Amino acid sequence: MAFDPSQLETLRPQLLRFAVLQLRNDALAEDAVSETILAVLEHPDRFQQQSSFKTYVVGILKHKLLDQLRRGKREVQLNTQLDIGDDGDRSDAEMIDALFTSTGHAVETAPSWGNPDQTLERKEFFDILQLCIDKLPAKTGRIFMMREWLELDTEAICKELDITAANAWVLLYRARARLRECLQLNWFGAQS
Repeated sequence: MAFDPSQLETLRPQLLRFAVLQLRNDALAEDAVSETILAVLEHPDRFQQQSSFKTYVVGILKHKLLDQLRRGKREVQLNTQLDIGDDGDRSDAEMIDALFTSTGHAVETAPSWGNPDQTLERKEFFDILQLCIDKLPAKTGRIFMMREWLELDTEAICKELDITAANAWVLLYRARARLRECLQLNWFGAQS
């Protein structure tokens, strides 16, 4: 075995948080994470060490989540969680409007974030990024993760969330704007 099974226990909370964000259902998220861990344990020889162990496990989880999303299309699910503030939230609109002048230009230029490769090598950056993603409104965070982590195209996202392409692009824009602000405040601004 090319990895220590205790690594799975260490990764489990992160995997579960990601799965819950995508599936919006604790039981389904738990199932996807359990299936992921079981797949890794049943076939330890498949980990070829071409990437980090975490990357390998997250890749398996992505496939399990896509399977769950496809299954969800065939099943009727009751969702008791409300997404408050994702559609028509005045604070989002005001925040975005405050970033631009009436001519559409940025109020202030984006600050220099230094060397991106060095930043990505630091574990602390990903901890801050995860906190910033967790602070996003549920629907906004979900669509961002579907696009950036699951690498779904706009059509698939719209179909899954039952939204228009225009709404998807607005939510993605809001997610990126909020993440930029959060990272500036909690990471890059704190670094100087």
